[in-house]
Amino acid sequence: MTTTFHRHWRDVPKNAWRWPNFSPAEIACRGTGKLLINEPALDKLQALRDRLGKPLIVRSAYRSSEHNRAVGGATRSKHLDGAAFDIAMANHDPVAFEAAARAVGFLGFGFYPRSGFIHVDLGPARQWGERFPVRPTPFAAETPPAREVLAQSRTMKGGGAAGVATLGAAGVEVARDVLAETQTAILPLVSYLETLRWVFIAVALVGIVVTIYARLDDWKRGRR
Repeated sequence: MTTTFHRHWRDVPKNAWRWPNFSPAEIACRGTGKLLINEPALDKLQALRDRLGKPLIVRSAYRSSEHNRAVGGATRSKHLDGAAFDIAMANHDPVAFEAAARAVGFLGFGFYPRSGFIHVDLGPARQWGERFPVRPTPFAAETPPAREVLAQSRTMKGGGAAGVATLGAAGVEVARDVLAETQTAILPLVSYLETLRWVFIAVALVGIVVTIYARLDDWKRGRR
């Protein structure tokens, strides 16, 4: 196993770091800044990143012995060897992540669903903790019920009838006034126009009733 120790991650020569998706600061001890470069472990971590095709958020990698004691780590933790990584699951499906990690050669797995991360290491093969709950696969959105063609809508028909009838009643009123003022010869028609005006008003009222009914019926059906 090839390992290189640095008293601080800033001491790592740029040409000595060959894992493009990670930085020395990400892998270094969070408490002291010390860094043990475990090349086989980092090779697998990079292979996992390449396989998943999305960023890995490293919560913890190498730990110095003093920092490991401070956080209550196991006395023989693989983090002490730079051979373990705690990876956040915020942007990963835990099931897919585990499968990919096993495929690239990680052997040790610890599951921490309450803390939101999975521990992976070089082995020996073992696992602990309760796996993450299976995330539900979102179902395709249901096809919305077919809506009425606008020109065939009962609401539009009722509203249209009411509008036409209202305009008709207004037109009759205007025509009656004009006839009364300018056409004395046909004054007898004025009374008929009064009747026609009331017919239009009745049609308008019917149209309004139809519109209200259609809207209520559509609401009940969830079509609006």
